[in-house]
Amino acid sequence: MSELARKTCVPCRGGTPPLKGEEIEGLRRQVPDWEVVEEHHLRRRLRFKNFREALDFVNRVGDLAEEQGHHPDICFGWGYAEITVWTHKIDGLAESDFIFAAKVDAL
Repeated sequence: MSELARKTCVPCRGGTPPLKGEEIEGLRRQVPDWEVVEEHHLRRRLRFKNFREALDFVNRVGDLAEEQGHHPDICFGWGYAEITVWTHKIDGLAESDFIFAAKVDAL
C-alpha cells in the first residue's frame, strides 16, 4: 500500500486554491495509472472480464467513498469502470483526490 493510500481524505471547506503544476505532478507520480485532466480532475478506466466483476469493483469503490466522505463520479458497464474524482468545493484537485485515487488502486 502506498503512503498516500495510508492517509485519510480530509473534507474540503473551500477557500483554498486547487493544486496546480508541480504540486499536482508530485502527487500524480504516486498514482501513475491515473490521468490528470486539465489540472482539474483525475480519471482512471479499468477493465474487467465481465459485468459482474465491474459491478463488484464499483460497489467496493462506493463503500470506500462513503467511508472516506469523498465521492467520485463512476461510470461502468460490461467489462469496464471509469472513476473520475475532484474536489467540488474548490472546482479542482486537492490532496484528498490523490489519496482517494491511491485507495482505489489498493482495492
